[in-house]
Amino acid sequence: MVSFKSLLVAATGALALAFDAKPSETHARELLTPRTGAPSSTGRHGGYYYYFWTDGGGTVNYHNKDNGSYKVDWQDCGNFIGGKGWSPGRPRTINFDAAFNTTGNGYLTIYGWMSNPPVEYYIIESFGTYDPTAYVRNYGTYDADGSMYKLGHTVRYGQIPMEGAETLDRIWAVRQTERTSGSVDVGAHFEAWKAKGLRLGATHAYQIVGTEGYQSTGSAEVTVS
Repeated sequence: MVSFKSLLVAATGALALAFDAKPSETHARELLTPRTGAPSSTGRHGGYYYYFWTDGGGTVNYHNKDNGSYKVDWQDCGNFIGGKGWSPGRPRTINFDAAFNTTGNGYLTIYGWMSNPPVEYYIIESFGTYDPTAYVRNYGTYDADGSMYKLGHTVRYGQIPMEGAETLDRIWAVRQTERTSGSVDVGAHFEAWKAKGLRLGATHAYQIVGTEGYQSTGSAEVTVS
């Protein structure tokens, strides 16, 4: 039987990065553009949930490996995201170890989706040339997982597929001492966001340790546990 959450993932996917060299009022409202259509591939592999989506631009090769591992390489890509994790998500502690390299825009990130209301979130552990918190509404900083994180927020306006909502909240947390391995106490981040006045969804859809790229070239090999 196909679950509602699976249908939600297939119908909405995640949402694409829209990098821009200059901030604007438009950016304050809407940093990302929606991904349309179903993901390129999603399901279960090695005891984990995996998600991979690409807009078809450039060359992107995503491969699931044993257990919680995956690898991806890309060249002159459009936009993609891929990774392994869990469905549903929850405030768990996530361990990750990665080799992450990008010559341009890209993230190594905890990425998740919530419903009721719809919320998309990034906990970015390492990034390339673009820090999204520089171009969104600033919610200050907080300490978690041995580092300071900058916190930002945007809202997408318009009908959200399968959600019956007119807006989508997007939460951005960017680690200030970048790293490619360690542990993320997702619950501690959730509590920090709520303390800053940001709302969270009541229902978790999925949660991955993802690699995302936009108009860049790079590679990543990631193990999740």
